[in-house]
Amino acid sequence: MYEIGRRLYVNLTNRCVNDCVFCLRRTGPGVAGASLWLASEPPAAEYVAAVRERDPSRYDEVVFCGYGEPLLRADVLAEVARFIRANSKTPLRVDTNGLGNLALRRDVLPELVGLVDTFSISLNAQDGALYDTLCRPAFGPRAYPALLAFAREAVRLFPRVILTVVGVPEVDLDDCARIASELGAEFRVREYIDSGHRDLEEGGPRSVADSGRGDPAGGQSPPAKSGE
Repeated sequence: MYEIGRRLYVNLTNRCVNDCVFCLRRTGPGVAGASLWLASEPPAAEYVAAVRERDPSRYDEVVFCGYGEPLLRADVLAEVARFIRANSKTPLRVDTNGLGNLALRRDVLPELVGLVDTFSISLNAQDGALYDTLCRPAFGPRAYPALLAFAREAVRLFPRVILTVVGVPEVDLDDCARIASELGAEFRVREYIDSGHRDLEEGGPRSVADSGRGDPAGGQSPPAKSGE
């Protein structure tokens, strides 16, 4: 876990079904002074204990985000979110590539209703061909339609959904904004950054990285502003 400003970020996994060319994790071990490469995937109880120790009510938001796709551990995410919901009024956000349903072969969104306030979904392209080039999904051409379907359902089920793109020249921002509008979602452009700007927020973040979580163990994943 790590803090940026008044947000607490929960890093559940290093697994991801995409290998985006602009992913921040290509350039270093972490952000905000915290190494985000996990030596293993901790159980839900360990995350709950860590969140309890930090007191979730102190934060403006708790975000499930990090060096991997959080919905690949949807069950763990739900258990941690349930604890936070029961012990604070702090809003919860999930930053996702929108491919959780495809990867898990089930619809995970209904499982998170009442737990998650906001979904931030990485659209990243105005069409499937560019998405495949930039995000290099393990699922190939199936990924982009699945992402759009995920976003459409998220808009139906959750209070707030934001579609985001990284501001790189290939991406047509107007077209992506139109897609977001047609789906009923908000739209935001994420800043493209290099490895020299890893703090991500003004004022300087305060790291609360878990101890003993290890160093990069074979990275995947030039970089985008992550987890804001």
